[in-house]
Amino acid sequence: MNRVIAIACLVFLSAAALTAQKHTNPLVFGNNRITLISPTLFRLEYAEDGKFLDEPTMFAYSRDTLLTDFQVKITGDNKYEILTSSLRLVYENDGFPFGIHNFQAFYLKEGKETRFTIRNIHKNNLGGAVSTLDRVSGPIPLEDGLLSRDGWYIISDTGKEILKDGWLTTRDRSHVQDLYCFIYGDDYKAALMDLGRISGYVPMTRKYVHGVWYCRYWPYTSGEYLQLVDEYRQHNFPLDIVVFDMDWHTVNATVGTGHAGTRGWTGYTWNKELIPDPSKLVRSLLADSIHVALNEHPHDGIRPHESMYADFMKSMGKKADGSTILFDAGDRKYMNNFLRYAHGEGWDMGVAFWWLDWQQNYLYPYVRGTNTSHLTWLNKLYYDESARNGLRGAGYSRWAGWGDQRHPIQFSGDAYANWDMLAFEIELTSTSGNAGCYFWAHDIGGFYGGKDPELYTRWTQFGALSAALRIHSQKKEDLDRRPWLWGEQTIEATRRAYHFRSEILPYIYTSVWETHKTMVPLNRAMYIDYSSDERAYNNPQEFMFGDLLLAAPITKAGEGDDKVASQRVWFPEGDTWYDFFNGEKFEGGTDTVVSKSIYEFPLFVRGGYVLPMQKYKSRPASSPLDELVLRIYPGTDGADNTYTLYEDDGLTPEYMSGKYATTDLNYKRSGNNVKVTIAPVAGTYQGQLQERSYTVQLAGLNGSASVRVNNKKVKPVFSDELKMFVVHINPTSINKAIVIDVRMDN
Repeated sequence: MNRVIAIACLVFLSAAALTAQKHTNPLVFGNNRITLISPTLFRLEYAEDGKFLDEPTMFAYSRDTLLTDFQVKITGDNKYEILTSSLRLVYENDGFPFGIHNFQAFYLKEGKETRFTIRNIHKNNLGGAVSTLDRVSGPIPLEDGLLSRDGWYIISDTGKEILKDGWLTTRDRSHVQDLYCFIYGDDYKAALMDLGRISGYVPMTRKYVHGVWYCRYWPYTSGEYLQLVDEYRQHNFPLDIVVFDMDWHTVNATVGTGHAGTRGWTGYTWNKELIPDPSKLVRSLLADSIHVALNEHPHDGIRPHESMYADFMKSMGKKADGSTILFDAGDRKYMNNFLRYAHGEGWDMGVAFWWLDWQQNYLYPYVRGTNTSHLTWLNKLYYDESARNGLRGAGYSRWAGWGDQRHPIQFSGDAYANWDMLAFEIELTSTSGNAGCYFWAHDIGGFYGGKDPELYTRWTQFGALSAALRIHSQKKEDLDRRPWLWGEQTIEATRRAYHFRSEILPYIYTSVWETHKTMVPLNRAMYIDYSSDERAYNNPQEFMFGDLLLAAPITKAGEGDDKVASQRVWFPEGDTWYDFFNGEKFEGGTDTVVSKSIYEFPLFVRGGYVLPMQKYKSRPASSPLDELVLRIYPGTDGADNTYTLYEDDGLTPEYMSGKYATTDLNYKRSGNNVKVTIAPVAGTYQGQLQERSYTVQLAGLNGSASVRVNNKKVKPVFSDELKMFVVHINPTSINKAIVIDVRMDN
């Protein structure tokens, strides 16, 4: 009897020990492995002989994040319950790949526990991006994004190539199953953060890519490029980047696959008839703080007519005998030499980055010997190559899908110009961040056609509220999107949009930093911030632009001489909103139709915060922030809100080593008393200004105001142009706090 009791006690104690045993992450059960990446993201693998995969892939690029706060409970023979702060996973180790019988998860959705299996039918995706809008003339289906009203999404990485020593390699066929399960319920921001954890956070872009671009498919000469830049100055429009489209290079190739009716699409030899001294031209533009990007279509490689042909062939161990080596993106030697000789001359003369205008997936869909698309792989190679001479990487190419957030920014393709297309681009831009496509540079005005000045103006206003304000158009003599060519009304209206873009750039760059940190998009659909409000899902015409601005661009023709048009706007509860242009107040929770003449557009600022801006600058992305403009709209009584301005050198990866600066801008209201505090700057970076002046714009006040700056009374001046009170503060050390006390008399 004693022996039986002893054995029973031993069995009991062993079971208790098993129940309480510590488990390391990942959790291995024979050929099955569960990796807990966050409370809302886990990976499911099945590999024969336990040959699990730890190398990166083009999607799962980061393997650094593992959840530490979790529990594992043994609930029976080979049965387990795994708990995170958000999920309950139930697993039975039956020796087979993960399926509906041996694995399920439970999560909260709208306050109720909801069951998930990997065979759940996905019904309510909120949309993502598309690879290209080439030849698109209206709305098209969106690809999936992470976000779904179902509260979950699965990304399958099964069978995808791995990266070994930085190069594409086929994974072992014994690796049978590789699933990433994002289960976030109503917390969309958690899903986006999880994307960064496993796939890599979107890097900080070079600041100038968020400025103003000029691009046109046209055979410009050196003199015409210089004249164009001068015209921007004469007509009082800002400019940061000029893109040289295809005619910068010769187009006289006689061999190759070609594209769109010509073998001249691919090319790397400068057209000296148009640009006799390209190095001199690029240096001249750089001296004027204009950055140059070059268009290219690499699919035909380096052919016998190219100036660098002989050197390239020698590097490949071949004779320069007129033969051609087919483009081979999967061969490391080939690509190293191709990029060296195709791009080397351009890099040496100061070209900023290359526009990878890859449209050849219909010819060459995959990197040879792989299932990886050319676009996916080339975007990585080009981005990595551009991170040279102490600069951050700079990509410019079509969207390549999951993981391509690591190679910003994206080009949306050659779309037709019409009102439906403008409306669709707004919706697309709002949803693309759901897939990690954060920064579109559209063809503002459309690529094909579009000669209506009103449509062009409204498109420009949307461009001012995008990641980049970039105009472009097809190769037609009568189609040039320089704004001063479209009539006096268009000149005035677009100039206001361009000037707004220049002035708002400190806020935009700060918002880019927020996207880098949080993976929350710059342009984002309303439901990302307001997931519990049904109205957030029913207003695709509006979006948040960073944390403080709400926009609803006009997407239809107006009436009368001033082209007055309207847009429906929903104002989320919890805040008071103010019209950026006239200060009109809108209460949160309301829904209204806003009408705007051609000279303005529906744009609203969240009250009770400090919006950082700058004075108009003709080179907005490279001029020093020597005068910080702070626009302030009233918050509700009791408001105490801080917005943090971000600054760095705008060019190098030094921010990754902590070389950046932040400035807390606090708004506090008690009754009619408002206190705005500009905190001392925290952090340093190369080239940082040590003092700056300030212009405080007190918007939305109905009466007068008395103001004290650091306890000294100052007289606010009412600006008839801005229709608000303005206070100027002389240059002050950035290391000193500034306190602005405002007594509102209204």
